Amino acid sequence: MRQIEPIAVAMGNRESQHRLSEVAILLCTFEGQRFLPEQLESFQAQSLSAWTLFVSDDGSSDRTLDILQEHQKQWGREKLLLQSGPRQGFAANFLSLTCQADIKAAFYAYADQDDIWEADKLERAVQWLKTIPSDVPALYCSRTRLIDEENRTLGFSPLFKRPPSFANALVQSIAGANTVVFNYAAKKLMTENNQLPNVVSHDWWAYLVVSGCGGSIYFDSVPSVLYRQHKNNLVGTNSTLLAKFKRFSMLMKGRFRDWNTINIAALRSNAHLLSVENKEILERFACAREMSFFLRIIHLKQSGIYRQTLLGNVGLVAAVILKKL
Repeated sequence: MRQIEPIAVAMGNRESQHRLSEVAILLCTFEGQRFLPEQLESFQAQSLSAWTLFVSDDGSSDRTLDILQEHQKQWGREKLLLQSGPRQGFAANFLSLTCQADIKAAFYAYADQDDIWEADKLERAVQWLKTIPSDVPALYCSRTRLIDEENRTLGFSPLFKRPPSFANALVQSIAGANTVVFNYAAKKLMTENNQLPNVVSHDWWAYLVVSGCGGSIYFDSVPSVLYRQHKNNLVGTNSTLLAKFKRFSMLMKGRFRDWNTINIAALRSNAHLLSVENKEILERFACAREMSFFLRIIHLKQSGIYRQTLLGNVGLVAAVILKKL
């Protein structure tokens, strides 16, 4: 397999580079040769050009590395930096990049290898993030336009209208990773002690922690990403009836409960990051899951948890009744 030069070597004059870059794009790749070139082109087409691309490849054996190294030659090593990933799954790969202390920027944007960014994605996100004081953790996310393998529009991801909150984050991730942009304060919060938390996904963890500490979160109703749907999606949209049925099937098999168990353990290990109010919500939620039927319903209602849509809340009620939460 082609060798990847360590990021510390490839970066060269690191401090000089960070002064030039307002946004660090964090891209994780694995066997991404088919759609990766279009995504890279969409980075280059951004109206906000003060960005640096950091790529962590998790052991690709196709032409992914060739494509990345070709663009590195075109753009320069100061614009595209490449390293090997931990090979522990997509969430660990993204969090390993997030945790790196020497990747410093005012803002950070997660990117998937098979999407296409709208040209004003970074500009819109940064415009909102700059309205938040730099010491307050802040996270931007948005709706997406769904496309197929041939770039044909399939529709849109759900339009979430209820406010983002920790009570919502406990039972739903509305911050799709391919749309997420966050500030340096959020990065420090998410990766305290530079240790990789054991979580379900990096985007859900971002939503949980930033909302849990009382930070600012904005869901943009205008799509910022063309979200590609194909058979190899690790996590797809839940907009179609088939997707909703699959999600409900996963709930009935206990997958949702397993995810909540993992997230609760990670949050308890980082409870010092949460506000007093959200610590109470977490403990009420965690304890209620193990209670008898009537007490479970009462305490979960008192915790204030909710999902964004009517159908989502119907599923949440079913999960509570059947002890699948």
